[in-house]
Amino acid sequence: MKSRSFLILGTSAILMICAAALRAEVKIVAECNGGDSATAAFQFAHVPSPSRRDAASGARFAMVDGRRDRNGGALDVLGDGRLPSEADEPSANFFFAAGSEGGRLLVDLGRGSTAPLQRVNTYSWHSNTRGPQVYRLYAADGTADGFTSQPTKNTDPAAWGWKLLATVDTRPKQGQGGGQHGVTIFDSAGPLGVYRYLLFDISRTEADDPFGNTFFSEIDVDDGIERARAAISAPQPRLEIVEAEGGYRLTIDTTETPDLSDWARINLAPVVREWYPKIVAMLPSDGFEAPRSVTISFSGAMRGVAATGGTRIRCAAGWFRQNLQGEAKGAVVHELVHVVQHYGAAGRVNPAATRTPGWLVEGLADYIRWFLYEPQTHGADLTTTRALSRARYDSGYRVSGNFLNWVVTKHDKDIVRQLNDAARQGIYTDDLWPKLTGHTLQDLDDQWKKDLEKNLTGK
Repeated sequence: MKSRSFLILGTSAILMICAAALRAEVKIVAECNGGDSATAAFQFAHVPSPSRRDAASGARFAMVDGRRDRNGGALDVLGDGRLPSEADEPSANFFFAAGSEGGRLLVDLGRGSTAPLQRVNTYSWHSNTRGPQVYRLYAADGTADGFTSQPTKNTDPAAWGWKLLATVDTRPKQGQGGGQHGVTIFDSAGPLGVYRYLLFDISRTEADDPFGNTFFSEIDVDDGIERARAAISAPQPRLEIVEAEGGYRLTIDTTETPDLSDWARINLAPVVREWYPKIVAMLPSDGFEAPRSVTISFSGAMRGVAATGGTRIRCAAGWFRQNLQGEAKGAVVHELVHVVQHYGAAGRVNPAATRTPGWLVEGLADYIRWFLYEPQTHGADLTTTRALSRARYDSGYRVSGNFLNWVVTKHDKDIVRQLNDAARQGIYTDDLWPKLTGHTLQDLDDQWKKDLEKNLTGK
């Protein structure tokens, strides 16, 4: 379900237009994306999307007051241009320690910051009360008598050479305010002013439990220079939007690799359109809803093959260029399985959740890829005595996929669904195998290899 809210904090839109002709007036526009409208692109109707090249990219971020939560990212995540791919991704966000009352952050744009500031934008994303933003923004050029760049929480910044620019509070009147929040602060009559320092006096969103400190994803400072340079040099977006059965939307982004655009449109798009809903149907569990929006992006700088984080799949363009006629499409199918598995969520909800072993995570993905999507390629067959001698159920990827296919064929056609359900709930253990098949993992491993040897040698 898609939802989006929009709010101008301060005077009304009509007053904003009238005031612009009379005097400078700082305005705050806040938006919240909920449901399917919240994606890794952080796209809003009125708030600019985050930039990788803005004045804050090279700024120094410092914590003036407060304690960083060690479960979150360091301060540099606020200016690195990298964004979380899902609503609950602590390492991609900065937030103050659980139970604390917030704190103060300093942004030092440097001595060469002489261009007037056009906008200050802040972004956050969380499914619960850590989503909204509550802060006061101060600015200073550093020249006032008695100025200090370290006004701690119990002091008034205005007494130390700071100017209050804006007071932000994006909490809804009702509800917890979960979602993706974007705020832009600007002057309706021109630039905000020439400032070197910005001070964010951040408050928690609620005190009913220890989890009221906002997940801040990014802070952008627009001085008009870097965005102009970026607009000139930035490649034109190349996005293939794939609408799949069931209301799923997959975006294939080849902006960095335009040479792959035709292949993505002609060859890859039909595969993800057909197979994402299929994978969702193969891996159900009670109360689970697979992500509705998925992004598949191709990176020219990435090494390896591909990687998945939340709802975002990154593909190494170099490897894909060499495998367009071979394994390329299957590699994306493998990553789509990871999107649907969504095993990490259990640990964030339940500290007692078990961690699914990597061999099973990758083995399930390769089982679906090699034995359901492209069985005709026999890409996971073990056809040599050497391969057989080294095979173990927990070898991972193709070998574990082969093992799972054997178990499905010989013992339980529904075992993949059951294993996935347990992994998603965070209750998987090796003791599950005897309950499902009547055999231990080691017994199954021995039987599987005996069958492989018999097929290979005829004995």
